[in-house]
Amino acid sequence: MRVHSATSRTDPIRRRFLAAGLGLPAIFRSFGNAAEAGSTATAGGIHHRASADAVIQLFMNGGPSHLDLFDPKPELQARDGEPLPGGTKPRVFFGAPGPLLASPFRFRRVGQSGQWVSELLPHTARVVDELTIIRSMTCDSNNHAPALFQMNTGRLRTGDPSLGAWAVFGAGAIEADLPGFVVLCDPAGGPIGGAANWGAGYLPGKYAGKPLRSRGAPILHLDSRFSDDRRGSMRTILDAIDREHLADHPGEPELEARIESRDLAERMRAEAPEAVDLDRETAATKRLYGLDDPIVAPYGRRLLIARRLVERGVRFVQVYSGGGAFEDNWDAHYDLKTNHTRRTRETDQAVAALILDLRARGLLERTLVLWGGEFGRMPISQARIGRDHNPHGFTCWMAGGGVARARSVGRTDDFGLHAIERPVHVNDWHATILHVLGIDHLRLTVRHEGRDKRLTDVAGTVVAEALARPTSLPTDH
Repeated sequence: MRVHSATSRTDPIRRRFLAAGLGLPAIFRSFGNAAEAGSTATAGGIHHRASADAVIQLFMNGGPSHLDLFDPKPELQARDGEPLPGGTKPRVFFGAPGPLLASPFRFRRVGQSGQWVSELLPHTARVVDELTIIRSMTCDSNNHAPALFQMNTGRLRTGDPSLGAWAVFGAGAIEADLPGFVVLCDPAGGPIGGAANWGAGYLPGKYAGKPLRSRGAPILHLDSRFSDDRRGSMRTILDAIDREHLADHPGEPELEARIESRDLAERMRAEAPEAVDLDRETAATKRLYGLDDPIVAPYGRRLLIARRLVERGVRFVQVYSGGGAFEDNWDAHYDLKTNHTRRTRETDQAVAALILDLRARGLLERTLVLWGGEFGRMPISQARIGRDHNPHGFTCWMAGGGVARARSVGRTDDFGLHAIERPVHVNDWHATILHVLGIDHLRLTVRHEGRDKRLTDVAGTVVAEALARPTSLPTDH
């Protein structure tokens, strides 16, 4: 942002502003960067009737194993310890791929739909008839960082708007006093790439995800050490500087984004603490989410907060399970059995509770719930007890928000290595999410660096099989 010279007529105001100790507060950084120069961004608008008003994305950071959760393979069990047939040498992230590794977990058919679900997910099994399970997901990288970026932004690199940012940009914010897009990270840490996974890219900064904490002050730097009177005086000074600068430089996106972020922050001082105040929930609801269980409670709190947020008009909520590396997330390289037993123990009850709670409150039919990670795991072993990354075929699921109930889409091969029936690329996944929000992914574009850009780049087809009421859908390419 350009500033005035020392002879500017606002110098007295600026000196008072700096003397007050306000500066450029760190809170602005938590609200994302403004649109880059050279971008033309105008909020999108609804293209057809939406079947969902809000999205809750349950992101299993690190790559959960479809082979041990939703996609049993009898052939894999029968040929445990043998080489992968056909002399195939799959591309692995770590070297020295081992032989085939059978799942250490049992599966059973559950629900009226008879879906296969692992013994690790007894609570999810109770709500399986609410799900559309996509067993043929694919992405383009077996490396965490680019795969995370692609699952979150549609691209393998940083700098593009995230799914949540596109969703709010296209469908609009619902509630003026809360952010349109909220992120709840794991206490162990955020995903690789951090805020780039929920950033606004070349969209205005107000569309970036706003990180909330599930304990303590929900927004860092939101609480002021100043009295209300002094904070009001400082805002008056800062507003005067902003108005003058904006008059001289109309339409400057970074300044406009910071003004909007500051205004939102002030409104959130009252709204955000109430949204995360779980003391207002009944004892039965807290038990449902596992808040009485110290293992389940951290994730359960985040999902209960996610429900409270969509109930209060937040458009998109992203909740991460797992942070850091290896044993702190789903990245089961060295001890699959221990890793996935721990991760599912932490998350399974709360995931099912979210579905049940949304349904009981009449919110599920207008809230799209998503589950999945950045990729799956290999059928071959690593260190004989773990699995490497697999982008060629894995599982995600959808529920609520106009998605079909009790349905399965796609299939992987006999060993769970490749999607061989109805492959669903990340671009297709994103196109489908936007579709249920009433957005045509082909028409939601932003002019940037001389090109009309969109979430799905130059690909993507809505997965009609996943929709409760398939309509006439546009095709791409």
